[in-house]
Amino acid sequence: MPEITAAAAALHERSIVVDTHNDLLMLCARRKPSEQGAYFRQTWLPQLRAGGVKIQVLPVFIDDDYRPEGALRQTLRMLETGWRVAAANPDAVRICLTGDDVEAALAAGVIALILALEGCEAVGTDVALFEPLHRLGVRIAAFTHFGRTMLADGSAEDATGGRLTQAGIDAVAICEQLGIMLDVSHLGATSTDHLLELATRPVIASHSSAFALRPHHRNLTDQRLRCIAATGGVVGINVLGTFIDESVPTVARVVDHVEHVASTIGVEHVGLGPDFFQQISEEIHGPAAQSMDGGGTVITYVPGLEGPAGLPLITEELLRRGWTDDRVRQALGGSFRTLFTRELGLPAGYR
Repeated sequence: MPEITAAAAALHERSIVVDTHNDLLMLCARRKPSEQGAYFRQTWLPQLRAGGVKIQVLPVFIDDDYRPEGALRQTLRMLETGWRVAAANPDAVRICLTGDDVEAALAAGVIALILALEGCEAVGTDVALFEPLHRLGVRIAAFTHFGRTMLADGSAEDATGGRLTQAGIDAVAICEQLGIMLDVSHLGATSTDHLLELATRPVIASHSSAFALRPHHRNLTDQRLRCIAATGGVVGINVLGTFIDESVPTVARVVDHVEHVASTIGVEHVGLGPDFFQQISEEIHGPAAQSMDGGGTVITYVPGLEGPAGLPLITEELLRRGWTDDRVRQALGGSFRTLFTRELGLPAGYR
């Protein structure tokens, strides 16, 4: 890994780094329940600490093997895995249900964990299930992955022009009422527009990059960036090489995406949603290159940003470009921290 200057290392250490998408629960859940906490501590905790991560969103993603019939069972297993990891490592991590919980975790010097859904196969059309899922700790929900669910179409289905289904419309209302934050990463273009038309609370993109720099259906156009910002939401930049540059993905190119989003909608609406996937993919599928969406999009990685320990490279590059310390800290996590502190888990009308 390239050297990090002392100035960049010190600034990164002082910052509240927020990662709004790491699928590490997929690997934790593959262990025996009695081993999950120790596996997290030995394998993932050192990486998160090396990357300076202070707030970590943990998505629940359901593999094809469990869809559709086993989706709810696997969702429950993975949510329980998150709680087991936290229970086994109380000195290091804490599951947070509200913004106050996040601030308390930060004050205690432990990593704040936030549970999320990446795709809502577990819900089907029964949107009342969001209530028990909320009780189990879910605080962020993306309705789809690449494909179609009973709520909406994912971005690989863009050719259909699908809007939210009636169940999806109802899901927006119930999630906003409960205090589950809506996430448009992976949502199809027309479904994203539809959700943003309906939203009355801040909407996030947990792990999406800029379409203007890399035209891919997973990335967001400038108009959709502006609509997310108009809700008070934040966009977390995905650092997978696939979505950064078609030919030469680099740390500098990642920062190009950060700068583009910041210049388009303001640094207060940009953050990091890295989607570190190499370790996960290699354990589950082996070292061969994998397709992401069934449509030929091959996963590639940015050298140095294969895992959380590489996050200081982004700080280094931002400083090299003349960003002030305050703006760097905002992009590394200040934007998401402010949003989570204000909105996370709070029912509609609480404030």
